[in-house]
Amino acid sequence: MKLKKLIPIALVTIALLTTLPPAVKADPLTKEDFLLESFSKTVDFFDYVRAYAGNNNMSTQGIQNHHAYLYMNYINTSGLKLFYAGLDNITFGNGAAWRIPMQAFIMHYKTNNNSRDVILASTFLMLLAFNETGNTIYPNSPDRNDTLWASFSMGFDLSANGVTLPFLNSKTEQIPLTNSSNGLQWTWGMKYTNLTAFWFQTWINPADAHSQSTPTAITIYDELTFTYNLTINPTAKTATLTENHIIGRMRDLILWPSLLHYNSTGTYWLGAKLPIDYTIYDFIDDNQIKMSIVNFQTSILADHETYSQTPTGQNVTDNEIAISNTSVGTYADDGEKICEANFGTKKNYQLYNYTAYPAENVSDTYEATTRTAKTAGYAGNAWLFTYHIGLMKFLPLVVAHMYPGIYARAMTTVCNMSRANYFYIISYPTYSGYRVEHDPTLTVYLTTTATSGGETTPPNWGGILAIAAIATVIVLAVVLVLTRRKPKQSLQPPAPPTIEPPAS
Repeated sequence: MKLKKLIPIALVTIALLTTLPPAVKADPLTKEDFLLESFSKTVDFFDYVRAYAGNNNMSTQGIQNHHAYLYMNYINTSGLKLFYAGLDNITFGNGAAWRIPMQAFIMHYKTNNNSRDVILASTFLMLLAFNETGNTIYPNSPDRNDTLWASFSMGFDLSANGVTLPFLNSKTEQIPLTNSSNGLQWTWGMKYTNLTAFWFQTWINPADAHSQSTPTAITIYDELTFTYNLTINPTAKTATLTENHIIGRMRDLILWPSLLHYNSTGTYWLGAKLPIDYTIYDFIDDNQIKMSIVNFQTSILADHETYSQTPTGQNVTDNEIAISNTSVGTYADDGEKICEANFGTKKNYQLYNYTAYPAENVSDTYEATTRTAKTAGYAGNAWLFTYHIGLMKFLPLVVAHMYPGIYARAMTTVCNMSRANYFYIISYPTYSGYRVEHDPTLTVYLTTTATSGGETTPPNWGGILAIAAIATVIVLAVVLVLTRRKPKQSLQPPAPPTIEPPAS
């Protein structure tokens, strides 16, 4: 790949000036969908927002010509409702399609001892690269004494206009929702390919969390894939969700502002190969750059608080606890267990050494390092997560539609990253820029029903409104990169809408 222009200028210019046809065919979303055992479709969320606003006397100023295509999967069986959303792409008024990896799921179920209603939400936040310093606190895990780079991944698909530069031709692939004949095993997912990532140096000291305003590097990597496997066990009264992460190998690394460019064949500057065979993998290995994934998880009950801890009783909320070889359980304040994320059973990851095996058909096994993190280091990072923090206040709409009686409680928990049960970081210390595969496990403890079919309860509009938070956060994160401006006024969530009783 020859880079004869400054990549940031190229990206922004093409994004602003290129007009493309809609990249995805959108499906309608109706209330009847939520009475089914399952559905899988791609929905233009902004179409839903415009319709919702029109019915509720709300303004749609600023999004009249915008589209946000979300791959949605819904499972409603055996007492469990699971709503998943993954972003395909966003198009603005000029038609340019942006692809930003965003994944989230929300579960609703009743606990198996006391039949309490639980809302459980989990979100993939970002990739975080790190280099350990001599003062590192937690070996093989990014901490406040290390050098950190937070990623903002994006992609475009400009192939329809004849653009052939690899870093401008991102794609998404939907992994279809499938299920077993008894309705107790489900798989689905999403694959982002040929992604461009901007890396910003970041500091996560809770007392001074902030990020650099210009990127340190720009990379292009093969893929970022999320595959989900759900298994419901009515006898054990559990539902186990395994989330497989694949971080594809980095193909290109461009340092900013020097514009030194590394790939698998060597080092380049302004399109000319330098007389050294120093590859991207040499650079990452020599600089001891490691990779990690940051996620957070939130849960609420109608009439109880929740807390999360390890089996030995270590509190993980707003705390730095090593959990590589163990699990984190979340409980009601009277001790009833409502879910568990187990990292010890799936602590190994596979690394595919492209230099030794270009076909990537051979892997080596290494141990991942997982720990929880101080909340303010991420939720308090005003520059990097301004829009995440400010607009997640729309998440209580999930609860407002499903359980209006606990709307006020949700306002102080689900909507606020700083009130998450815990943030957790899964680190891959042996990396070198190669392909990584890993699959941690989440188990919920629920009251299962005798049937595996869809439930005849009122429509779950909460799932739809959860996507309001997800999509809006994504849109404004893109605007953040383009404009570097903060919103002029704080957005407030509307009051919970009135829910009409189902027709008899």
